[in-house]
Amino acid sequence: MVEIELDGRKVEVTEGSMVMQAAEKAGTFIPHFCYHKKLSIAANCRMCLVDVEKVPKPVPACATPVTQGMVVHTKSEKAVAAQQSVMEFLLINHPLDCPICDQGGECLLQDLAVGYGSDGSRYTEEKRVVFHKNVGPLISMEEMSRCIQCTRCVRFGQEIAGIMELGMVNRGEHAEITTFLGSTVDSEISGNMIDICPVGALTSKPFRYSARTWELSRRKSVSPHDSTGANLVVQVKGAQVMRVVPLENEDVNECWIADRDRFSYEALNSDQRLTKPMLKQDGRWHEVDWPTALDYVARALKDIAQTHGADSVGALATGHSTVEELYLLSSLMREYGSDNVDFRLRHSEFVQGHGAHWLGTSIASLSTLNSALVVGSFLNKDHPLFAQRIRQACNKQGAEVFRIHAVADDWRLPIAGEVVVAPSQWLKALCNVAQAVAQEKGTQSPFAGTVDDVSAAIAKSLISGQSKAILLGNMAAQHPRASQLLTATNWIAEQTGATVGYLTEDANTVGAQLVKAMPQNSGLNAAQMLEKSLRAYILLATEPELDMANPARAYTSLKGADTVICMSAFKSEKAMDYADALLPIAPFTETAGTFINAEGRVQSFHGVTTPLGDTRPAWKVLRVLADMLGLSGLAYNSAQEVREAALMNLATDETGLLLKSGLSNQSEAAVPAEFSLNLGAGEYERVAEVPIYATDALVRRAPALQATRDAKPPVVGVPTHIWKDMGLQDGDQVRVQQGEAHAVLQAVHAPAQANGTLRVPVGHPLTATLGNAFGPLTIVKV
Repeated sequence: MVEIELDGRKVEVTEGSMVMQAAEKAGTFIPHFCYHKKLSIAANCRMCLVDVEKVPKPVPACATPVTQGMVVHTKSEKAVAAQQSVMEFLLINHPLDCPICDQGGECLLQDLAVGYGSDGSRYTEEKRVVFHKNVGPLISMEEMSRCIQCTRCVRFGQEIAGIMELGMVNRGEHAEITTFLGSTVDSEISGNMIDICPVGALTSKPFRYSARTWELSRRKSVSPHDSTGANLVVQVKGAQVMRVVPLENEDVNECWIADRDRFSYEALNSDQRLTKPMLKQDGRWHEVDWPTALDYVARALKDIAQTHGADSVGALATGHSTVEELYLLSSLMREYGSDNVDFRLRHSEFVQGHGAHWLGTSIASLSTLNSALVVGSFLNKDHPLFAQRIRQACNKQGAEVFRIHAVADDWRLPIAGEVVVAPSQWLKALCNVAQAVAQEKGTQSPFAGTVDDVSAAIAKSLISGQSKAILLGNMAAQHPRASQLLTATNWIAEQTGATVGYLTEDANTVGAQLVKAMPQNSGLNAAQMLEKSLRAYILLATEPELDMANPARAYTSLKGADTVICMSAFKSEKAMDYADALLPIAPFTETAGTFINAEGRVQSFHGVTTPLGDTRPAWKVLRVLADMLGLSGLAYNSAQEVREAALMNLATDETGLLLKSGLSNQSEAAVPAEFSLNLGAGEYERVAEVPIYATDALVRRAPALQATRDAKPPVVGVPTHIWKDMGLQDGDQVRVQQGEAHAVLQAVHAPAQANGTLRVPVGHPLTATLGNAFGPLTIVKV
């Protein structure tokens, strides 16, 4: 530790710290633009000049290391004069468009100009003009004349997003921030550049000119998209959500959010919003009031129970629903007499574990890993904020990251080693790692495997690392041999001291397991419900024709059911085809609820706006429906009462983290030495990721997100050996066949893809006609 004197006060800071960091610790504000606590030091703007005794000229606080006994003055005449001079230079070319600037009211340049600027300029020369750039549908660079070259956006891309999408070209008055070769900004977390821009040079394109910042009410919420549970500030004007920005929480999302957290709010105002209950009569839809709709649903369910038995009804939910909604749905179904309830829509195996599968460690610890093995994950797209945490571990801790996957996608971080094989070979790859661990430690592995260079490197890294984790991604959790993958992983972890965790798919995957939103006794799982073609289905906030592991089968079963009750915030063409009742339920911004993220953190939130039209919170709809069905024990009067009942047996610490009872990644499944998919002649294994902007109903209906590169129509990834055998060329159309279903898509050469596989995404209407996400495919050139 080093002690310095700062404005007459003694401050003790870590050796190697900068004066700026000492000032932050002491609570002293030093004006700055280019400095950001999460980014490297650039010392571009010089606004943070301070007076250090025995130093002849003012020095930048952000780039001056502390020394023992240093005496610093941040508000002396010398320091203030230097800061005022810098401000004068910054304002020479800055346009006077504050009245129309979206940054007005929360602009750092505005704020500091009040304290360090003057009421007039000594410069009368013509201001420079920087032409606008089009960098995509999310970020507006229309007013780049405002840019002060702080390079925060450039450093964010390099250090946090992992890709340098923006850079500075030219020098002096010709310097400007731009993309390379006119490309767009496509990172999954690019919207954070808007937040860190200290002026109005980078603004939100969807929000542009729609409201003034001082007109907006700011309300806390939690992201409903992935398992990070990012903390949000939802900004509202009247009853309409206008903008979403991050709420800083170092333990969860730091000060970042993913682009789908930021821009999915556009769907809340979509013309597809379902605002009134609707019933289908004689093939035609009619809007009705709530008593009529619920009476119809209750009578239909009673009739089915009397005629065919309660177990002929099934409920399908999504992990994006709240704890309260999933608990009431599960309770209602079991009171009704059916154990057919499940949220694991994309899973291929449904073995019950000892507890809720979770991350196995804290989210914050991902930033400090020394070694990690990631299995079956499209990391950047599935979990953008987890990816940036692991990227930090590589950049700052020198972490070694290994992966077992079917494709070698660019995660924008250094990969120390990888095994790229078809999904059916992942188990064998883990057995090889187990054998390498046993060989390294001089023990016996229970799994037959072969030690190769990559498995040996993984074993050495996991054994030698101080902080290490084995992380199972979404595809590993959905795998036909998911429990056996977990068994092999657990053995490796026991031998190496690593933690084992699931990255977990949805915002409330952990919560859904804890409230038992899946069969507990003899009930049918999600796949069985559709295979057996039940008499009736209750759908909670899900679109099975896009959300299921086998969407074609899901649509057929729903179409053939006697009654389908769809509880959704949106009306879709498919739902209006197979459903008999559409009940409008509130999205996360219009209801109170709770999500439990991957690390087991319980985060509750309130609705930020009033429900649109006749929309009602799903927990209220379920509670009233239970009354009309004559079910007892569900008479809750508030979301808080439901939450207390749902989590009554689960204890949390003072930060909201669940104590580890109820959380477990243990598995007792036996692991065979070999497993392979039975493929016929000309058949290949399917690799099916869920595109980042096709994961849930909100992102599918957000116009800006759907205009990004990641939302382009799906293509077929074809590895080199198949590409050459078929004589394919760029732009060729191919017919992908799965059973009797087919889809015609564009083929794309994928040299980094495993042999014997075809990469065909799920969750998109163009591929919804196909079958199982892990099933065999054939391909024919059109």
